Amino acid sequence: MKKLMLINRLTVLNANALSSPYTIGVPAMTAVCGFMHALQRHLNARKVEGRFCSVGIVYHECQLQTHKGAGDYNASIIGTGNPLVPKTKKGHSGNAERPSFIEEARCHLTLSLLMEYEGFDSQELADHVPEIIASKMKFAGGDIIAPLPVITCTSVEKEDENIVLLRSMMPGFCLVERRELMVEAMTNGMDGIDALLEFLKVTSQSEEDENGRIEWTRTRREKGWLVPVAVGFQGLTPPGEAVNQRDPETPHRFAEAVVTLGEFIMPYRISNLDNMLWHYRDSIEDNLYICEQNTPITRERKGDNHGQN
Repeated sequence: MKKLMLINRLTVLNANALSSPYTIGVPAMTAVCGFMHALQRHLNARKVEGRFCSVGIVYHECQLQTHKGAGDYNASIIGTGNPLVPKTKKGHSGNAERPSFIEEARCHLTLSLLMEYEGFDSQELADHVPEIIASKMKFAGGDIIAPLPVITCTSVEKEDENIVLLRSMMPGFCLVERRELMVEAMTNGMDGIDALLEFLKVTSQSEEDENGRIEWTRTRREKGWLVPVAVGFQGLTPPGEAVNQRDPETPHRFAEAVVTLGEFIMPYRISNLDNMLWHYRDSIEDNLYICEQNTPITRERKGDNHGQN
């Protein structure tokens, strides 16, 4: 039996959209699992004992803050207007100037979170979670705004009891993992970035009919709405100490982002809740700190009619 808490229709402004050095869009899965872990810590601090085991996310709306003008080939990030500051260097007239800043990709989101938990009392969750989210929490660096989400706690024993729960998150798109596609391509000799691009690229082909008309067709290697998704980090150096590190008691190491393939699917297509729930997995031997699904979705490569080209 699974104990689940649904946070329905959470509205977030200015969430971090730069999920890795290679990807822009919805926040990384580490941000989603981090929100779950932060919520657990706030509850435990209030003597509400228990833990969250895994989390699933459904996106209802995502507005990436970019702009593409007429004739532009690439879109530009819409930045913030920082306050003017007076010039202090010698030789300047004293007029104010705008300070330099690092571009930050942002997005506005409406999303739902489904969290599996152990030990918590459902009534205590209903009493504390809305107030904690409203007063103490952010999501991927973004501000959570009113109206507050509806908190629903339920228990599921059989898979056919998922239907009502999943339909309550419609319309929306659930992010699931498709790492098996990457593994398949890399087994055939591709490196990681080539395997990723192999499933993301769109191939355009033109054909001329007997009347001289040109028709274009566009295809992808795999059906479905496949996207790159940042799922964690891989350590590059041995754990140790670094100058001016924030926490002097915790070993420090340099790391790089881990990016794999994910897919957006409608919640009603989920037959097993473990296909949408993510959890932490750390493997010190492999230097990995990642989020992965309880039970990844796998499909037959032939005869699968889900998704579109």
